Amino acid sequence: MKKNDSIRDLITVEDESGNEISYEVEALFDMRGETYALLRSESETVLMQVEEDEHGQHLVGLTNETEKEDILDAYEIAVDAAPAEDFGDEIR
Repeated sequence: MKKNDSIRDLITVEDESGNEISYEVEALFDMRGETYALLRSESETVLMQVEEDEHGQHLVGLTNETEKEDILDAYEIAVDAAPAEDFGDEIR
């Protein structure tokens, strides 16, 4: 598959320096009553929280490294317990 042939959704995030970075949405998942997005660029993978207000949805960076590690560990356990291949054609 060529780089531009990806079937994943693409989003652009502005970092703290004002630089725009494009990411593929690797996963969206709920945990502890919150929604998180796992995003991947050519050089990094980041975890962000999805927040919603009257203006729509926004991505917010997680600053607590322990919280971030706990969420990613729980996500990895969930994926290992039910890998996408187990769902066959249901995931597109």
